[in-house]
Amino acid sequence: MTYEELLKAAGNAMEHAYSPYSRFKVGAALLCKDGSVYTGCNIENATFGATNCAERTAVFKAVSEGHRDFEFIAIVSSGGELTFPCGICRQVLAEFAPEIKIILKGSDRETAVFTLGELLPHSFKL
Repeated sequence: MTYEELLKAAGNAMEHAYSPYSRFKVGAALLCKDGSVYTGCNIENATFGATNCAERTAVFKAVSEGHRDFEFIAIVSSGGELTFPCGICRQVLAEFAPEIKIILKGSDRETAVFTLGELLPHSFKL
């Protein structure tokens, strides 16, 4: 799967975001090493603490279906700029895929690719 195909899947997932409070939609597409793709969107809640990010939605869907070997995650948002995963999402990704590559796309077609190690150089480990 190409970066563009993965970014398109993330964009499609973003359309399902539930973001009545922030009006900031995010979509993610997670590519597993076996070629399967899991998508997620952000799902807000009035208490905000119960809100779930798009990246974690995709990871939790994959893990709940028995997948734990991830290669790439693509992230897009309605914000118009590159949207990086939050700290909690970075830590969740580190739990399952410390070598994952993160593909980001802004609205002006700008793309960037980072390793998780670049975004979270000293993740927590037991």
